[in-house]
Amino acid sequence: MSEIIETNVAGRTLKVDYGKVGMLSNCAFMISYGDTVVLVNANCSDKPREGVDFFPLSIEYEERLYSVGKIPGGFIKREGKPTDKAILHARAIDRPLRPLFPKGYRNDVQVVCTVLSVDQDNLPDILSINGASLALCMSSIPFDTPVGAVSVGIVDGKFVINPKVEEREKSTLNLTVCATKDRVMMVEAGGEEIPEDVMYDAIKFGFEECKKIAKFQEKVMKKYGKKKVIPELYKVDETLEKEVRNFSFDMVKSAMYIVDRDERNSALDEIKEKIDKEFKDEDKFKNNHPDYEGDISADINDVMYRMQKEIVRNMLLNENRRPDERKFDEIRPISCEVSLLPRAHGTGLFTRGLTQVLTVATLGSLGDAQVLDDIGMEESKRYIHHYNFPSYSTGETRPLRGPGRREIGHGALAEKALLPLIPSQEEFPYTIRLVSEVLSSNGSTSQASICGSTLALLDAGVPIKRPAAGIAMGLITSEDLSQEKILTDIQGIEDFFGDMDFKVGGTEVGITAIQFDTKIHGLSLKCIKETLYRAREARLFILKKMNDCISGPRKELSKYAPKTYTMNIDPDKIRDVIGAGGKVINKIIAETGVKIDINEDGKIFVMSNDSEANKKALKIIDDLTRDVKVGEIYLGKVTKTTNFGAFVEIFPGKEGLVHISKLDFTRVNKVEDVVSVGDEILVKVVEIDNQGRINLSRKDAIKDSRKKESKDEQK
Repeated sequence: MSEIIETNVAGRTLKVDYGKVGMLSNCAFMISYGDTVVLVNANCSDKPREGVDFFPLSIEYEERLYSVGKIPGGFIKREGKPTDKAILHARAIDRPLRPLFPKGYRNDVQVVCTVLSVDQDNLPDILSINGASLALCMSSIPFDTPVGAVSVGIVDGKFVINPKVEEREKSTLNLTVCATKDRVMMVEAGGEEIPEDVMYDAIKFGFEECKKIAKFQEKVMKKYGKKKVIPELYKVDETLEKEVRNFSFDMVKSAMYIVDRDERNSALDEIKEKIDKEFKDEDKFKNNHPDYEGDISADINDVMYRMQKEIVRNMLLNENRRPDERKFDEIRPISCEVSLLPRAHGTGLFTRGLTQVLTVATLGSLGDAQVLDDIGMEESKRYIHHYNFPSYSTGETRPLRGPGRREIGHGALAEKALLPLIPSQEEFPYTIRLVSEVLSSNGSTSQASICGSTLALLDAGVPIKRPAAGIAMGLITSEDLSQEKILTDIQGIEDFFGDMDFKVGGTEVGITAIQFDTKIHGLSLKCIKETLYRAREARLFILKKMNDCISGPRKELSKYAPKTYTMNIDPDKIRDVIGAGGKVINKIIAETGVKIDINEDGKIFVMSNDSEANKKALKIIDDLTRDVKVGEIYLGKVTKTTNFGAFVEIFPGKEGLVHISKLDFTRVNKVEDVVSVGDEILVKVVEIDNQGRINLSRKDAIKDSRKKESKDEQK
């Protein structure tokens, strides 16, 4: 039977229609908030996946364009691969849920959130996080810690939960908070240089609402949830683990205390070879333990991982020592460089320790803006950031198959951090594309991308509001959470064995982007507050280093960058510039080689690397759109002769008639006796009749010209 379950969130009804759809799913329902409706399905495999050393969780966020009354563009007219926004939303669902599954769980779990209807006042991505959490809680899947999610805005200085469209347009903050009833699991934020104390208060404000949603889910789970099926969790054979640890622990510990990364990894590889020889070669362990049925390679790898993790965490928690011997608030050595590539419009190379990112800026016309075909309200964007993470950045080999979810997520985070600082179209009429190439990775490449991108923008001459930098903070906690050690500028090993990755981007004024998630059951508010302030100190240090390299935007654009000129025309004359079927504007582009963009308000942007081509195009457009004035003299070209006069084009698209009686001072018997087609002659506008027809006079133009010459001579 169908059950309608409701609660109130920010003055609006959140409704779950359970038992009506998806009869064969482990758990399925439609969850709605306003007119936004998401179908959520949660399922898992009966048995663990063999041969994997990770939890195979798959979160899918499916956008359907019918949800906003659109038919997909293109030839196929069907939704294709997920949009970048859909991928980002799927990542946002995954990150707060993944740490809450039991360790050692190896069954495939899939949650599919299908957006069926969208009311722009109520965001489907926030609803999907709540729906995914509730579906897992109500299913038989071993997940029983509800997660609530809200968005938080700042409107007129006040915090607003789940702001509507008008409020989002005014808001200086776009914050997503996900939390259990006890701790914060995940935060994503984009803001207009938000001070740390305001950001902390906003997170705290959202956390309070998340707790209410989590408690609602807990009640629903108890009343309607299925009995949890707890499979046999993956666990290393105790005898094997004991023997491997006895054989290798001291060797592993010595290796983990080696400061140099390459030397440490070489030492660990040698230890792994010794372990394999001792336990795997000739099936030594299996021969001595005939009851052993596990995968010895996977088990040895797991024991190796746990020994390394234990040693690093003990080093940090109890010995107050970092693997590279830095202080807990110390940043790795930084270097900055600009103008590396001679033909690029702007480049920035940012290096922090063994992490290195090269960002390249390209300036294009407004017509180069990215067109968006999704369920959001935004139709295009003129600032684009892409992030590439090739295999060579970690010294590995693997096929290059284009950006994955991680690359798209990191690029979006860097884009978000710089968006509030990008000049408006009126200030800087260009489309801006940044591409961050990760050349070397040892932690925090997304934040290095923010730094490299700032350098590239300044090198390209983009008048950004202020420089931005990014830093990644880490955390190590004891099992009972009584100890917490925050790490500034985490490197790969600290990220790998640590408990959080807390990324903060911003300027000297405030925060423009945050993304953090945890590997444990959430963070305390105290930890969040301290991390924000520690990140600010680090950010200011990095900004000073960047300022030493380049202190402001270049005064001039690169000689290889296109130059943009603007002019304003009467909006009613736009059709004269475009012409029937685009014939006129295409002719201008073909003749001059420029790019032309026209706004509805009559503002025209002409772009080319050739300044003379720009000026030529502007003159043509000016001639097409300027008004003909009675009494003015123009140099025109004869386009046609008749027995009653000559037609003269005074500028493109504007033609008038010189009657035969107005051609000369004496009687003219034949038009061709005075002018021929193609001749350039001076003509004066003597009349524009009620039908807009232009009457010209060559005779009056000559007379006026002679008078002017006479006056000049007298002077």
